[in-house]
Amino acid sequence: MTDKIQEAVSRYLDRHGYGSMDLRAAMFDMDGVLFDSMRNHASSWYQTMQHFGYTDFTEKEAYMHEGRTGAGTINIVKQRMFGTTATESEVEEMYRYKSDLFNTLPKAERMEGALEVLSQVKASGVVPMVVTGSGQKTLLGRLNRNFPDIFREELMVTAFDVKYGKPNPEPYLMGMKKYEAYADADMAPNNFIVIENAPLGVQAGVAAGVLTIAVNTGPLDDEVLLREGADLLFHSMSEFAEEWEKVVSVLKRGE
Repeated sequence: MTDKIQEAVSRYLDRHGYGSMDLRAAMFDMDGVLFDSMRNHASSWYQTMQHFGYTDFTEKEAYMHEGRTGAGTINIVKQRMFGTTATESEVEEMYRYKSDLFNTLPKAERMEGALEVLSQVKASGVVPMVVTGSGQKTLLGRLNRNFPDIFREELMVTAFDVKYGKPNPEPYLMGMKKYEAYADADMAPNNFIVIENAPLGVQAGVAAGVLTIAVNTGPLDDEVLLREGADLLFHSMSEFAEEWEKVVSVLKRGE
């Protein structure tokens, strides 16, 4: 595994012209990485699409749209099925229906292995950050309950911080900017890593110029995430936790 990690990091450094890594912070997506919440999103999207006549939509497809705005998801499916985009009122009605369904489902549990990963990241001197498209007002409290003493509010990027969501790189560019302010120092993309589970999130991390690690916690084929440019891939947060010491040793040595 160490050789595989070294090869991936070397390819990243060559691609971007960096001499080495100097890892300072790890930017984690939330849904599907820190919380096992994507199955609820997929189920509520599937039921919503079926209710409104978008019958070719599957639960698996929801994982392909993870990170996209609700309007974006609805319009892609309507364009595909009916050759037109949804009106603003249609989007509002469908998204409200989806949100109501989502809120009836059991609260998503902490992703298995996530606390172990974050604890190791922090212990290694790397700063954990959250970069999410969520706009939950209670997000910090929920993170603190599930991951005590891990995250700082000033090192979180949410829907309120950005104009464009993933796959646009803005969320991860904003994460780097927030860390610069926190550290009071200029930073470069090779001072960071991104941890993502979704194709659009991987696209965003790669577009921001950051070494991007995919954790495939859903039903998509590995190739879907690798095709979007993921530098490394693990099959669970537990597997990532088992390999973290190897990952950080390579990243801190700059090999």
